[in-house]
Amino acid sequence: MAVTVETLEKLERKITLSLPLAAIQTEVEARLKKVARTVKMDGFRPGKVPMNVVAQRYGYSVQYEVLNDKVGEAFAQAVAETGLRVAGQPRISEKEGAAEGHADFEAVFEVFPEVKIGDLAGAAVEKLTAEVDDAAIEKTLDILRKQRRTFAQRAADEAAVDGDRVTVDFEGKIDGEAFAGGKAEGFQFLVGEGQMLKEFEDAVRGMKAGESKTFPLAFPEDYHGKDVAGKTADFLVTVNKLEAAHLPEVNEALVKSLGIADGSVEALRADIKKNLEREVKFRLQARNKQAVMDALVSVAELDLPKASVQAEVARLMEGARADLKQRGIKDADKAEIPEDIFLPQAERRVRLGLVVAELVKTNKLEATPEQLKAHVDELAASYEKPEEVVRWYFGDRQRLAEVEAVVIENNVTEFVLGKAKVSDKAVSFEELMGQA
Repeated sequence: MAVTVETLEKLERKITLSLPLAAIQTEVEARLKKVARTVKMDGFRPGKVPMNVVAQRYGYSVQYEVLNDKVGEAFAQAVAETGLRVAGQPRISEKEGAAEGHADFEAVFEVFPEVKIGDLAGAAVEKLTAEVDDAAIEKTLDILRKQRRTFAQRAADEAAVDGDRVTVDFEGKIDGEAFAGGKAEGFQFLVGEGQMLKEFEDAVRGMKAGESKTFPLAFPEDYHGKDVAGKTADFLVTVNKLEAAHLPEVNEALVKSLGIADGSVEALRADIKKNLEREVKFRLQARNKQAVMDALVSVAELDLPKASVQAEVARLMEGARADLKQRGIKDADKAEIPEDIFLPQAERRVRLGLVVAELVKTNKLEATPEQLKAHVDELAASYEKPEEVVRWYFGDRQRLAEVEAVVIENNVTEFVLGKAKVSDKAVSFEELMGQA
């Protein structure tokens, strides 16, 4: 059939669909006959209900169903004939003034935009590099030792220092009044490891078992307890028990407890370095990928389909509600969340998705089976039983699709880095890991 496409605004299009009423009526009658074979009504045996009774009861709903189906089929056929790539669902309404024996409908919809990617040679990308040095290995080794530390009670005349485990009783008051969560007995924490607010740790550091102290503590404005956030409390703390930490020696026993079969310290350090290098690689990929995507968006020109943006906003809102629910927020599904706060993120996601898809299609950057296997093997390498992790990924289509998306993004990153104006920037291991 001949299809006329009218451009309304940027990506918005309109087509008119004309359906013969005779074909609609024929389909309605066919479906009513099918319904009549199984319908049950009081006073009639199954399959013996008169057609006029069936039509009276079900005619409207069947006609509505047929009309929806026929309009949908006509729209799909029209889109196929014109080669349009529809973004989102069309808005369909009946049009007046149809020719005799026909019903006309107007379908208004958006199409995906033409994506123009500029010269990547002019895009500036700062590429981060980082190395795993001896200090990083030693720091990781210290963390492993701390995870296996033991504690022994200090002598009565010894004071608390960083690393000690203290057992305290405490009570806090604001303007002389106790508050929820401000009192505890037999409470344990490690001094100097950020488990308590700084003022609390500073007060306990240097105290001996049996001592008590009163001190002020100012809660941060962004403290999670809203009732006390931004307020100052007076705390009374008593140290009941004071234990010094003992870190295990780096020897064969420690090495074997960490799963290194030959028990050598060299093998342990090599294993730590290998794991850190894998983590560094993934973090560098993530940071550099972000820089590449920013550069890619900056050289691309396209209009955004409103339907796609709105769908992305809806997904982000759903994710926000799920997060609130997971945090135990009451009636999270009914919480009023302004759509506007998600709009910039939604627009960026849609824009980036369209640009990346265009680059992948134009330059054949799809993930190959070999790349998928290599990436899954690398993900599985840090687990105790890598072969089981590999089977886990390849045993589920959705999980494998997530891996595929990552590999495609890596391909795009490497492609852009190969053409853009790249400047290398070395960062420390601590900075990359967020420890600086």
